[in-house]
Amino acid sequence: MIGNPAYPTYQVFLAVGIAALVTGLLMPLFIKLMRHEGVGQQIRADGPQRHLIKQGTPTMGGVIILVGVVVSCALVAQWTPALLLAVLATLITGSLGLLDDIESVAHGRSLGLTPPQKMAGLILISVAFCLVAVNVCSIAPVVGFPGGFAIDLGVLSSTFMLGDSQVVVPWLYLFFVFLLMAGLSNAVNLTDGLDGLAGGCTMVVMLFMAMVAFSYNELDLAIFAAAIAGACVGFLWHNCYPASIFMGDTGSLALGAAFAALAVLTKTEVTSLIMGGLFICEALSVMIQVASFKLTGKRVFLMAPIHHHFEKLGWKENKVVVRFWIVSAAFAALGFALYFQLG
Repeated sequence: MIGNPAYPTYQVFLAVGIAALVTGLLMPLFIKLMRHEGVGQQIRADGPQRHLIKQGTPTMGGVIILVGVVVSCALVAQWTPALLLAVLATLITGSLGLLDDIESVAHGRSLGLTPPQKMAGLILISVAFCLVAVNVCSIAPVVGFPGGFAIDLGVLSSTFMLGDSQVVVPWLYLFFVFLLMAGLSNAVNLTDGLDGLAGGCTMVVMLFMAMVAFSYNELDLAIFAAAIAGACVGFLWHNCYPASIFMGDTGSLALGAAFAALAVLTKTEVTSLIMGGLFICEALSVMIQVASFKLTGKRVFLMAPIHHHFEKLGWKENKVVVRFWIVSAAFAALGFALYFQLG
């Protein structure tokens, strides 16, 4: 392990630097590989016309983001059960995204796995994650709100014997964790529509999540969050406008799952939704648009997700991205402030 455990803040910052360096240095090689193999992003035909020039841009950059995170954690952190669980949930969800990307590239369209296939994968991942979190990492199936109010979602639980071990299944909390993990994974995925948008917003949120984990006395989870922020920095060097590579579903689904895993393992399930408010707004804009069109035949936004609405209003892509970064930072700061109101 690199770094002196007597200086934990140094380890957190070191994780940022290592992940940024590894991701930034490996990404050009990955870009060349993707170009050589002809692996490029498929752009939705009904999107903004200016995005059509991005057709064929190398994708699956999330693979290198995950490499940077794992290398940084391996060098700086200690592999506690909580860290191992968070990393595994991130990697497995990233693998689901990788299948989606491969399917999309193979068929030459902007759609990959079918929604039922993707949802089935997220169900399996979230259920396994929740059961391990509760039974191995001793995470209480209780959801806390700012102000000290809490809801016990473990009131409806079943106990099973698995060999000599007792396994508790908190059904309500299980469903809640599924909604959280599937919701955040898809929300980050929907945000990934402009150069640097998802990577920049995730970087901001993960820096705040690192501070949350650090104050929660979970140094290794703080290192994990910091490593993700650092990997996003290395990725943004190549993903800023005009992007040389996209993260693909490999990156966006994995980053959303990592966010959800950190929320559960630091018991900030509610405040994390505020910290990730920009992602929630992106997902809600799609839900509102679909519901409005089906019910009334009219659209609320010029285009959804909402970042495309502002493009349709005439904002330049860079302006949308930078302003969304600012909004994301404001949400993250608000959630971080409310975190200290938890009982």
